Amino acid sequence: MRIVVTGKKGQLAQSLLERAPLFEATVVAVGRPELDLADARPAADLLAAAAPDVIVSAAAYTVVDRAESEPALAHAVNGGGARMLAEAAAALGVPLIHISTDYVFDGSKPGLWTEEDTPAPVSIYGASKLAGEQAVLAASSGNIVVRIGWVYSPFGANFAKTILRLAGERDVLRVVSDQTGGPSSALDIADGLLTMARNVCTAPDRADLRGVFHMAPPEPATWAEFAGEICAWLAAKRGRHVTVEPITTADYPTAARRPANSCLDARRLALHHGFRMAPWRTSLPPVLERLASIPI
Repeated sequence: MRIVVTGKKGQLAQSLLERAPLFEATVVAVGRPELDLADARPAADLLAAAAPDVIVSAAAYTVVDRAESEPALAHAVNGGGARMLAEAAAALGVPLIHISTDYVFDGSKPGLWTEEDTPAPVSIYGASKLAGEQAVLAASSGNIVVRIGWVYSPFGANFAKTILRLAGERDVLRVVSDQTGGPSSALDIADGLLTMARNVCTAPDRADLRGVFHMAPPEPATWAEFAGEICAWLAAKRGRHVTVEPITTADYPTAARRPANSCLDARRLALHHGFRMAPWRTSLPPVLERLASIPI
């Protein structure tokens, strides 16, 4: 199985490269400058040269707050770029697995968000990602959209890495406690994506393997709880004690609104693809071990 993933320097691409041998898969990561999703040039020739069985669309404009002042760029990358990749995949006759976000929802639902719930993004970033979803699904009934949440990993910039850095500088960290979501290891997500890719390659006629899926750990957390778990690990493993002080969203104003509840229901993924993410408290320590061993 040969997979091409966009966003070669991102957390998901790096995680797919690391996990691919466990699935006897080959992953080819592409990205800027050879593939720039903000550029309208077709990507079919570049992707065709890599001879993929599946394309994973992981590259995106992800700076949530900056998107509020750069809406055209966010939509060009997350909407137009997704459309370009979907058209290229259709031209090659291969399925596209497109990565989307829990931020397509407005956060008003008290329970878990399912694939049947109507998206209503409250930020430019969320709206641009929804546009990408719609373009991918319109391009082919064989494509897949995977919504994920709060991604962390040993690679790139992410919340876990930031908290470890700040915990080395401060004795008290003030962290938002009224936003709830699913902390998700990119390594676990990579396992899920590789499982999905294998499934669609081995059963190309199964329509139930296509469409929209949510990928999330089985239990939610607030940002403060997530940070608290990181600091608890730091105290136990490194003897560094840092207090996490819960605050409200109003105490930490940002340019973009965040959904108060972005918890995703992942039962459809388990039912059709047979994949379940591990609890985030199980997946977090191995990532922290790796992050703590490198300069942050």
